Amino acid sequence: MNPQLLPPEIALHVFSYLPYQSLLTCALVSRRWRTLADDQSLWKSLCLSRKWEWRVPAQASLLGPEHTRSEEVDLDDEGMGDEEDSSDDDTPADDSGFASMDVDVDTPLPSSSSSAVLPVAGPSHQVRSSRTRHSAPSVLQSPAATPHLKPHYKLLHQTHVHLRNRFTAGSYTLSNLQTRGAPNSHSNTIYCLQLYTYPETGTQVLFTGSKDRTIREWDLSTGSVIRVLDGVHESSVLSICVYRGLLASASSDRRVVVWDLAKNEAIKVIRDHEDSVLCVRFDDRRLVSCSKDRTVRTYLFPDLKRQHILNAHRAAVNAVAISNNQIVSVSGDRSLRLWDAETGAVIRTFENHHRRGIASVDFRHPFVLSGSSDKHIRLLDVSTLQGWSTSPSADNKPPVVAELGSGVVCEACGSNTSAAAASQPPPRRRAHEDLVRSVALGSEFVVSGSYDFTVKVWDRQTGALVADLAGGHTGRIFCVGFDYTKIVSCGEDQRICIWDFSHGIDTSFIKL
Repeated sequence: MNPQLLPPEIALHVFSYLPYQSLLTCALVSRRWRTLADDQSLWKSLCLSRKWEWRVPAQASLLGPEHTRSEEVDLDDEGMGDEEDSSDDDTPADDSGFASMDVDVDTPLPSSSSSAVLPVAGPSHQVRSSRTRHSAPSVLQSPAATPHLKPHYKLLHQTHVHLRNRFTAGSYTLSNLQTRGAPNSHSNTIYCLQLYTYPETGTQVLFTGSKDRTIREWDLSTGSVIRVLDGVHESSVLSICVYRGLLASASSDRRVVVWDLAKNEAIKVIRDHEDSVLCVRFDDRRLVSCSKDRTVRTYLFPDLKRQHILNAHRAAVNAVAISNNQIVSVSGDRSLRLWDAETGAVIRTFENHHRRGIASVDFRHPFVLSGSSDKHIRLLDVSTLQGWSTSPSADNKPPVVAELGSGVVCEACGSNTSAAAASQPPPRRRAHEDLVRSVALGSEFVVSGSYDFTVKVWDRQTGALVADLAGGHTGRIFCVGFDYTKIVSCGEDQRICIWDFSHGIDTSFIKL
C-alpha cells in the first residue's frame, strides 16, 4: 500500500513510533508528510518522554528585605569534614578544607553485600569573551523573545536539541552575578547555591548561602538581590535546599533552619547535631541532615519530628541526598551508604567507593554521582552496580573520555556530525586536578566543580568529558548547579559565575 494513501489518523499512529530524527527526514519527502511530521501531538509525546515541559513566561517575582554584613575573609572550607586515614594514599596529608578531628581508625568495617585561570579552548570549544559585571547577563531575559500563547512542541524539542549542542560544543558566555565587593552582595565566601523556580509564577531565581551568615535570593534577569534571610544563623551557612516554598539551611553553628518563603521567616530551628551541619536535603515527606559529628538525622513533615539517627559512618558525613524513599550518604571514611528512609536500615554499603574521602554526592534513583578528594567523580547505578569513573583504578579500565565538542546533532535533520569520526580513538583528557567539592546530576549531563578552579561537564551515560570550563573563578569552587540553559558556580573568591549556553536563543517557553 502506498503510505501516501493512508488516512491521517493511521499515518500519525505510524509516525508516533519514529524517533525525532526520522520525523525530520519524513518532513522532506512531501508536503503531506511534512504536515504529518510537524503534527504537535507527535512532538508533544517526544518532549514528555524527555520531561521537557512548555511554560508561559511569567512576570511576577517575590521581593524581600535587603541587608549586608561585613566580615573578614577566611580561606578555610568549613563545609568539609574530616577524612579517614589511608595508608596507601599518595596525596600529601595537608589537604586544605578538611577539618582536624580524631577518627576511629580501628573500628572494624561493617559487613555489606589564587591567580586567575585562563579559559581552556579545544578545537570545537567556543568561549565568548568573558566580562566582569555585577548583574546576570541580559540574555537570561531572552531578548527578542515573543510571547508564545499556544505550546509549540516541535519548537520546544528543537530548542532543547540546540541547547544540548551548545553544551556539547562548549559554547557559552560567562558572566559574574556577583564579584567581591559588589553592592548588596555577600561579604565573604559563598558555600552553597541552588536554582529555584517558583511554581506559582514560573519565575526562576538563585539562592546562595555564605560565610557571612546570610542567605540571598537573586533575580536572574536583573542580577539584583531581592531577598536576604538572616538573623538566625550564628555562623557560616554551609548548605541550602529549596523546594515547594520552603528553604532549609545548614550551618557550622550546628543548626538546621527551615524558612517559609511566602512568610519570609524562619518557622523551625533544629539543634540536634553536635558539630557543624554540612548538608541538608528534603522532599515531600522528610528532611535529612548530616554533620561532622558523623551522623545522619531524619525528620518527618509537617512538624519535623525526629525520625532516625543513622550513625554507621566512621568520619564526618560530608553530604547526603534523598530520592525515591532512599537516602545516600558519603563520608570522609571513603564509603557510600544507601539507606531505607522509612526504616533507617542500611540497604547497602560501598566501602572504599573512592580512594580518599568523599566530598559530594547527588542522587536520582537509581543513579548516584559522587566526587572525592581523590580528584575523581564516579557514577553508579545502585540497581545494577554498573557505572563509570574518571579514575582508571576504579574498574581497571581507562576513563571514557570523548573529544570536546563531539556528538553534535543537526537540528534540521537529526544526524550526528561525529559519526564519521566515531571509530577514531578519543584524545586523553585530564580529570580534575584537586578535590571535587560539588557534583550535580542531570538527565543527559553531569557537572562537577573543584578546588582546581574549574567546572567540568560530563556525558551522564558514558562519562565522556563534554566541556572544560575555566577562567571564571580565581579560587576553589564550592558549589555548582545547572539546568537546560546554564551552569552556576560559586566559591571562596566570592564570585557567582553564570556559564550561559542559551546566548541568543529564545528560551522563555522552556520550563526550568
